Amino acid sequence: MARSPDGLPSGRVMRLCNGVWSRRAPELRPLPKTVVPIEDELLSGWLTRLACANYCDFADLLAHVGVDERYAVSLDFGLEAGAAEKIAIAARVTPELIQSLTFPVLNDTEAALTALFPFQTCPNCTLRSLALKHWRRAWAFDCQICGAMLTSTLPKLGEGVLPQKLLQHARTGSVLLEQAVMQNSIRQIRRTIRGVTFAMALKNVSGDPAWALQSFNPDIRLFCLAAVAVVQKRPLLKAALFATRIDDSARVALLRTYQKEDRLLVTVDRIGRQIENRRHASTSNTIERTWSSSRIKGKE
Repeated sequence: MARSPDGLPSGRVMRLCNGVWSRRAPELRPLPKTVVPIEDELLSGWLTRLACANYCDFADLLAHVGVDERYAVSLDFGLEAGAAEKIAIAARVTPELIQSLTFPVLNDTEAALTALFPFQTCPNCTLRSLALKHWRRAWAFDCQICGAMLTSTLPKLGEGVLPQKLLQHARTGSVLLEQAVMQNSIRQIRRTIRGVTFAMALKNVSGDPAWALQSFNPDIRLFCLAAVAVVQKRPLLKAALFATRIDDSARVALLRTYQKEDRLLVTVDRIGRQIENRRHASTSNTIERTWSSSRIKGKE
């Protein structure tokens, strides 16, 4: 074991207490510089800014305060009191402020619609190393700081310009989704999730609707948010209109999704058949009128 110049084991501080030497871990030293958090800032983002201000890496900062780097992702969703106190000492702030940078306890729906990893970001504020809690929400659409539209953290190569009508519907859907979750309205949440599920069927996307709303693919995420806005008025009719345009594999996915809500599917299928019958009837009438017109002209 390495020893200090006075012959004592290094790495720990030795102190004489009542004539007995005892070991004590070295005290945590405050960092030279601190940074002021902004409203709604996420702990991981604030720690990144704190590390930059003190000219060190994020991992080095965590090591300095005694937090394992492997738990860096989970810091935003729960921080032990001891870790919060260590970070507070290093940054010269209060532990309460540190805890305020993490997500509070979320209900099941809100937790499912809050991403564990950053799936979107602000193209402007990211340049300042900022990261907001709002960006992790499935309903987040525009940056709360600068107002810019949030973009995927993993954009597709050669991604084209998105249609304005799709963006308008998606922005409206994001507001409706947020209202449903914040008000904890079971009825509205079910309606929005049904819209997302039918949108996923149209896109031939399988999986959890909450995952689709946090997709790195803007085509999927925005289409699902747009569906939330579309199905608000007469949702079963809208769902039936969607269902008449999907293929067999998508219909199987819907049946699997709604296997516990068979009455809903029966209603949707009934409305869908009525729509198809009207289309066929309309087509038949048009053909018949065209044929009759041709006969009359032939006689003339």
